[in-house]
Parts: sequence; C-alpha cells; structure tokens
Amino acid sequence: MTETILITGGAGFVGRHVAKALLRDGHRVRALDSLIEQVHPTRSRPSELDEDVELIVGDIRDGDVVRRAVTGADAVIHLAAEVGVGQSMYAIDRYTSVNDYGTAVLFQQLLEHPVRRVVIASSMSIYGEGLYRTADGELMQDVVRGPRNADGSWDPLDKAGRPLVPIPTPETKQPALKSVYAINKFVQERLTLTLTSQYGMEGAALRLWNIYGPGQALSNPYTGVLAIFASRIMNGQSPMVFEDGKQRRDFVHVSDVTRAFLLALQKPEANGEVFNIGSGEDRNVEEVALLQAASMGRADIAPEITQQARAGDIRHNIPDLTKARDVLGYEAKQDFASGLEELAEWVARQESQDRVADARRELEMRGLVA
Repeated sequence: MTETILITGGAGFVGRHVAKALLRDGHRVRALDSLIEQVHPTRSRPSELDEDVELIVGDIRDGDVVRRAVTGADAVIHLAAEVGVGQSMYAIDRYTSVNDYGTAVLFQQLLEHPVRRVVIASSMSIYGEGLYRTADGELMQDVVRGPRNADGSWDPLDKAGRPLVPIPTPETKQPALKSVYAINKFVQERLTLTLTSQYGMEGAALRLWNIYGPGQALSNPYTGVLAIFASRIMNGQSPMVFEDGKQRRDFVHVSDVTRAFLLALQKPEANGEVFNIGSGEDRNVEEVALLQAASMGRADIAPEITQQARAGDIRHNIPDLTKARDVLGYEAKQDFASGLEELAEWVARQESQDRVADARRELEMRGLVA
C-alpha cells in the first residue's frame, strides 16, 4: 500500500538513504529538515536528496512547521536530532532542546494529526557500557569504570582485578545513561513508545550502532567515527583514537540501517518494541583506523593513539541482534571491507575541512578529556 512518509531530519545522511528506499518502494516521501550549518555547510538542499522528495525547511521545535509536515502523513520516521556524545556534554541546552523538546513538539502535533506508526532513531549509547561477563562466567549488567585503571589499562575489572569480557548486549539490558546525548535519546525513545500507545498509534525504536557509508558529513567533527577518520586521512592527518584504541565497536553500513527502518515501519510485530541494529561484527577502533587508511590508499598514515578518555565515552558495547533477526527478519548484508572501499571511493570525490583538532581543543578546554 502506497503511503506518505514523513522523515524528520530527512535531508541528513541516513534520511536521504531511507528516502530513496521508500521512493523505490512506491511511497511518497516528505522530509523536514532545518539544514543546520554543522551538517549542511551551504544551508541548501543536498544534491544527494532525491528530487522526488518534498522538502520542508524548518525547525523540529517550530509547531507551525511541524503541523504542516505531519498533515497528510501516514507514518513518521523520526531522525531529527543533534548527534554527538562529546558535543552533547557542553551544548547541553541545544541538544536537549532539539532532541527532547523537538520530539515533544512532534507528538503535540501528532495528537491532532495522528499517523499509523512512528519509528524513532534511538542509540546504543543509552546502554552505557555493554554487557560483560567475568572470567568465572558471571554476567555483569551494571558495569561502571573510571577513566583508567591503576596499572594504566582501560578495560573494566572484576572484584579480583581481572579484565571483564565484553559480550553481545541485548535489548533487555538496563540503560546506563553516561552522556547528555544518551539521556536525550532515551527520552526520545520513551516519548515515542509511550505516546503512540496512549493515542492509538503504533511505535518502534531502533537502537543504532556506529553507522558509516557514502554521504556522511565529512566536515562535522561530531559525526560518525569513520567519517571523522576519513576526513583526517584525506587531509593527510592521522585519525585520532582515544584511550588505547582497543575499545570494541560494531560498524553498520547505512544500507543495512535503511533496511532496518523499512522493516520497522512495515512489520506488525515491531509495534511497541525496541531493536538493536548493527552488523553483528565487532572490531577495535585502532584496527578500523588502519583498515580505513589502507582502503583510501594511505597505509602510511597510522592512527594517533591519544591515551586520553572523553567524558561520556564507554569502553565496549557490541549488539545482540537476535531480536531484530527473529522479529524484524533483519540481517546485515554489507561486507565491511567492501563497505570501506565504497566509502573511500565516495570520499575521493569530496572536499572536507578537518575540524577534529578544533573539537578536541574544545573538549579539553572544558575538562571533558582526561
């Protein structure tokens, strides 16, 4: 059935890919986006946004604009958000206003213009540290670590001083909100699931891991880590890796994330549920930086291992994708090496300003790096 789908933040990286997929499936697509300078330096319609997408330029916090955007829509994919753990720790009012108040404004308008379903982009950051087990096999749900151990190591330890082992984190793990961004995303998620249920709509939330792929904002120092690394490498600079580089992450291609959004929009079983979305493969960040430099023809560039920690960062968090597979039928398809090659080919055609050093200085000045 053909529907009109509103994508908030629809001119952004993920939004453009989702819009293209929805159009390909025969839907009508409307995008609401404020085109902020940090993501859209020219403040103009991105060339990558399909010409068949109706674009409304406006702020998610503006009730009149949001009313116009939701009128006539059959479903909403809510991506509009300020994104970035580090920046959220000092741009507190901006992040909370856009992310949480903006979501509240969206639902205030949906009370008068209800839709079939709202799918919200949540984040793996709400878990804080992922799930661990001890050397004896005991599960550890509520791991809290200091920035560094007395012996100079970074991994969280058990009571006997032994490193804990990271294991896949299921949706049942209790949240541990370590940053303003994590708090924002948890509020967005809860607002969506609470209000859709209360007012006769359907809702679902996708807890997304580290997304990468062509189209990411290379000049935004708070975007996805692979785009940040790519910007550094293409400018002849070393990727900046915090701590010792051994922290493990799951990197998921934007095409897989796009498919997850379409499944969450369509599957009846998704209503009222949250799902982890990743690739199912985890790697340490230093390894990823080396692989990315090689994919861009700059194997001579080694990462800069800072031996510093950022406020709000966690050590290890890898997803358990069992629920997404069983309920949504989701499986990641993009091979990581091929995905890096695709990203490298796209990056080679772009221009970017390397603003990572400026972002680091900002964090250091505010005492958010130690």
